[in-house]
Amino acid sequence: MSLSSLHGDAVMDSTKKPIDVGRQSYEDARDMVALGHTEELTRKFSSWSMLALAFSILGTYGTFAQDLASGLNNGGAITILWGLVLVFVCNLCVALSLGELCSAMPTALGQAYWMHSLWHTPTGRFASYMCAWINTFGWWTLNASLVAFATNFLLGIKLMYDPEWAGAGTGWVEFLVYLGITIVFTGFNLVACRNDRILPWFNNIVGIQFAALFFILSLALLISVGTKEGLKFQPASFAFGAWINETGWPSGVVWFTGLVQAAYGLTAFDSVVHMIEELPNPRVNAPRAIWLSVVLGAITGFLFMVVCLFCIQDLDKVINSPTGLPFMQLVQDCVGLEGAVVLMVLFTMNSLGQGISITTTGSRLTWGFARDNGLPFSKYIKRVNKKWKVPPQALLVQGILIGLVGLLYLFANTVLEAILSVATIALTISYAMPILTLLLVGRNKLPAGGQFALGRYGPVINWISVVYCVVTTVIFFFPSGPNPSGADMNYAIAVFGVMLVVSIVFWVVQGRKTYLRVEPSEQVVLEAVHLEDNYVEVPGSSRVDAKGRCLDLHDGHAFCIMMYKRFCYLFSFTCANSPTRRRNQGMLDRSGR
Repeated sequence: MSLSSLHGDAVMDSTKKPIDVGRQSYEDARDMVALGHTEELTRKFSSWSMLALAFSILGTYGTFAQDLASGLNNGGAITILWGLVLVFVCNLCVALSLGELCSAMPTALGQAYWMHSLWHTPTGRFASYMCAWINTFGWWTLNASLVAFATNFLLGIKLMYDPEWAGAGTGWVEFLVYLGITIVFTGFNLVACRNDRILPWFNNIVGIQFAALFFILSLALLISVGTKEGLKFQPASFAFGAWINETGWPSGVVWFTGLVQAAYGLTAFDSVVHMIEELPNPRVNAPRAIWLSVVLGAITGFLFMVVCLFCIQDLDKVINSPTGLPFMQLVQDCVGLEGAVVLMVLFTMNSLGQGISITTTGSRLTWGFARDNGLPFSKYIKRVNKKWKVPPQALLVQGILIGLVGLLYLFANTVLEAILSVATIALTISYAMPILTLLLVGRNKLPAGGQFALGRYGPVINWISVVYCVVTTVIFFFPSGPNPSGADMNYAIAVFGVMLVVSIVFWVVQGRKTYLRVEPSEQVVLEAVHLEDNYVEVPGSSRVDAKGRCLDLHDGHAFCIMMYKRFCYLFSFTCANSPTRRRNQGMLDRSGR
């Protein structure tokens, strides 16, 4: 949105309160400077399009459908439904905790930046660096897992027509489909970034499509079972109370392992955190989008699983489906082959839209990590296209890494499955780290300025979040059975361990010198701008542009601001032709200050 012609114009936000757009743009830009950055991305998402992005990335009911086998084998209806209720309550606490931190420190790096801000010591900086790697790795593997799910469903549709197809399970076929989907996800984001309207519009469409398909699938299953001869609904005792244990673990352990499906379907609500620099008034809008996405995801997920459980016709056939996808078998049993193909095509289209949104979010986190000089080749990855206001290099690097993961289809399927399964683990740990840090350093250390406070309930909500994250993380590392063979082992812990070793190596080689380090000359300019905001208040009637720059230079306050900045700029000089002077000049030119 262009603000160059605004003069204190007011619009309505999502809460129906009038806001001064120019004033809000100035506040958002000032927040970025206070956090050590200048605005490089455009705030093109509305609160609704951001909620649509978060809801579609969670994709709870679709994720439950994709992972239906896990829930059925690990406790059945009891863990699928009532485990979801428990996971929802705990994840809502996590979402509220992250929302509070996000409101206080709205930056794309998110959890890692919060840790560094709260625990501002050398040890805290190292812990922040590790959190950044864990979080980024989680989003990369989440992206890869979604690509793999879409690959499985596309090939599964072929298997529905031809169960004896020779290409089923062939590594090179799976890799080519996987690579093609990765290229589509990355390519769409690169093209869509050329116009600020495309990504918000696209996420609105995906959100509406997700909601519409929820009703289409549910009604198709219910109507088919209710009207077709030979089909019948399962009794309520099965749909709400069936206990199924096909793992060999004791029932108490299975209750916890059964939570994996629910946890996976309600993970990745930090998407809003990493897109926050493209959302206006993030201190208010971001926390709301985070917790609302969890609520909407849990409601749709619960209702859809109730429908699926009532409509199961042959439990053994569903669990041991020839396609390897129980949900696909369930739909085929209910609506027939032709109807199932149509529904699965729509379902896969949903997954593709979800994947594009995940790619967008992951690239912004990758860019945020590189902007704070945490990744190798950060100078290249953190570049933002001046015209399109997006980080294309971050998109490309992420796409290449995810594509390389697909090579494992050719020779190491077990390793591939381990990498894909580590996403939920990494994201859950990245949620716990800043929340635990806040509790240990004291909630009074939370920076002022946040507009979403948990108040006296904060400590309880924070501790519930930490305990939940710790317990579920331990459970996620469990193998599928008590006496697993080599093929049945859960190698996620090995993959996670390798990632930690690699990140520590990068810390020793580069990160300890560059991560969250600001050059002295840059710090002078940033502090000058920050001090200016503390000393001088720009009146609400002044015109400002998208970066919060005052356009009324004849105004007395604006003139004082300009002179103060120039004084600090001159003060940062060391000599007439020094590198410091040239660097400062370039920085001021880029930031427009």
